[in-house]
Amino acid sequence: MFVEKFKAGRIVAGAVLMALALGLSGCGSTAKEDPNSQAALDKLYADAKDDLNAGSYDRAIKSLEKIEGRAAGTTMGQQATLDLAWAYYRTAERAQAISTLDRFIKLNPSSPAMDYALYMKGIVNFNEDLGLFGRIANQDVSERDQQASREALLAFRQLVEQFPESKYSAEATTRINFITNTLAAYEIHVARYYFNRKAYVAAANRAQGAVAEFQYAPGIEEGLFIMGESYDKLGLTQLRDDARRVLDKNFPDSVYATGNANKRKPWWQLW
Repeated sequence: MFVEKFKAGRIVAGAVLMALALGLSGCGSTAKEDPNSQAALDKLYADAKDDLNAGSYDRAIKSLEKIEGRAAGTTMGQQATLDLAWAYYRTAERAQAISTLDRFIKLNPSSPAMDYALYMKGIVNFNEDLGLFGRIANQDVSERDQQASREALLAFRQLVEQFPESKYSAEATTRINFITNTLAAYEIHVARYYFNRKAYVAAANRAQGAVAEFQYAPGIEEGLFIMGESYDKLGLTQLRDDARRVLDKNFPDSVYATGNANKRKPWWQLW
């Protein structure tokens, strides 16, 4: 009897030990596979960076979206958001890129990467390639829609004003000058369009708006000329004389005063 009880006790004890072992093994497996663990996030982010460097942006986007959700509020989460915006930009998903950057800017106002976020927002909106191809094709870049350029201008200005010492500020300033000149040229292009179609009121108003908003842009010379000519067509002699007086004062050698306006190249044309 004693022997049988002893054997039974050993069987029960063995079963308990096995159950405990299986339980501990299960716990270890669960911890290892936890997608929210730091180790799992580090591995996922390393894979995402490898995909970014290799140009596999679609794969990187999937990984970065997971990291952004799982590591929200952390430095890794912030970096994932910025990398995600870059990946969207590289895949021509401009709207997604801007939305991601706006989310970063709203949720991380004190982030040390705020200057980079503003810079990226400006870059995404500033499509210099289209302008380059336009020049190659002898197409005036001012003839394109300028909404994206205006959004880029706002982002670059915010960067320069809030972070003047940022390593991105110098380039942002250069782009601000280019965009300002482009926007002025666009407004003058529209004013010229109205004038050529004898819509003199619209031409004068558009030119006047360009002169007021972009006082130092090269295109303002033609803007003042269009104002004067439009007012002349409308019989508004006082306004005509005022526009011409400002033109003569600021551009004493203006080609528009000598009749050589048609020979002048656009400000952006290099050849």
